[in-house]
Amino acid sequence: MNTVQRIVKNTTVLFISQFITYIFGFFASMYTARYLGADGFGIISLAFALAGIFGVFMDLGLGSITVREVAREKSLRGKYTANTASIKLILCFLTFGLVALTVNLIGYSEVVINVIYLVTVSTIFGAFSGIFSSIFTANEKMEYISIGTILNSILTFTGVILAIYYKLDILAFASIYLIISVVNLVYFIIVYSWKFSLPKLDVDLAFWKLTLKEASPLALAIFFALIHFRVDTIILSIIKGNFDVGIYNAAYKLMETLTFIPIIFTTSIYPVLSRFHISSKESLKLTYKLSFKYLIILGLPIAVGTTLLADEIILLIFKSGFTLSILALKILVWALPLIFMGYLFGTLIPSINKQHLLYRFMFICMSTNIILNLILVPKLSYIGTSIVTVITEIIYFILCFHYISKFIGKINIKKVILKPLTASLVMGLFIYSVKILNVNLLVVIIISMILYFLVLILLKTFSKDEFKLIKQIIG
Repeated sequence: MNTVQRIVKNTTVLFISQFITYIFGFFASMYTARYLGADGFGIISLAFALAGIFGVFMDLGLGSITVREVAREKSLRGKYTANTASIKLILCFLTFGLVALTVNLIGYSEVVINVIYLVTVSTIFGAFSGIFSSIFTANEKMEYISIGTILNSILTFTGVILAIYYKLDILAFASIYLIISVVNLVYFIIVYSWKFSLPKLDVDLAFWKLTLKEASPLALAIFFALIHFRVDTIILSIIKGNFDVGIYNAAYKLMETLTFIPIIFTTSIYPVLSRFHISSKESLKLTYKLSFKYLIILGLPIAVGTTLLADEIILLIFKSGFTLSILALKILVWALPLIFMGYLFGTLIPSINKQHLLYRFMFICMSTNIILNLILVPKLSYIGTSIVTVITEIIYFILCFHYISKFIGKINIKKVILKPLTASLVMGLFIYSVKILNVNLLVVIIISMILYFLVLILLKTFSKDEFKLIKQIIG
């Protein structure tokens, strides 16, 4: 199996798993929001925001470094597995203490604090699952990650339905995530033992020092990135309350769910990019340019279509109790094409051993995000947080694109974006014209997608070499 076919195999299995996860996650979020209401949904969203930010301290970039180094040298698998497990054991205890200190200093209610604790413990189990997931990624065995993802989504959906059926409270919903994270960890341990055999617990302090030094810039970047993505929810909860958090996160969850597209793609190409940096700079450049093009092609129509269909989407999924989320979604979705590119940049930069640049870029974005949210949230609430999200994604794109253009080579953005933008506008005109006819939403989406790709083909968006690449993949 050649490199292209491996990328496609890994992307395909991840896509299938994420698509299944998307379906189950979609309904789980929908029923959770409907059952708990904007206030309860806001509490759950706040818990995940805080656990996500502090979750960085449980990993400190070790997962990404593990993928990069084991992808280059498979014999390091046991060394990284054993030592990262030892490091994370210490980090998780420290992290839970930080979470407990923070929520008590802020002064959240007892219910909110307990929900945060439960979600944080589930994140701890997830951090250990991440060790095994990194090894599977480095060995390009994405099918095992896919099965774990599907298992996780099915169990989450089942747990939500049971909680609603038995009319359980918000603490039960938080407990669902804890139970499932334990099951997920057991699954990864079993599969890892079957494929590789578990290594003995290892404490190599010299290895710890070297690895943490290498991972620390990446850890800072991830920490700043998560604050950049999650601090709006925390600021909103303190200034405006749980209701506004729920309204904002209903829109944000929909937008965030679609990030599975770049996550799948960049997860698949990360080991390949890491090898190309050592073996073939030309292949690295070509992979970057094609990835840039395809992510633009995928991101733009989603932004255009969601903007035009936001009211139907929100009312279908969350019902009239979340009508206020419509405008937030229309604004937020324009961050999505930029987030697509952000995942590509965030994968490419560590693969070329320049992870120290990421934390500088993310620090700028995080600082901008906090300042603008503190200015806009008191006046505009969740609309302000939506605007700030788009602004900071623009800044991140500019910073990363400028650096990568110097190191790898420039991309003519106008040339890359012109045809996808034209096709998106044609698709947008179609959606606008059929909205008044009350056509079924799913039918409109399917026809719009077909129309978009037909226009791309008519505009000769794909070169002969790219069609050859498709034949190679099929072969």
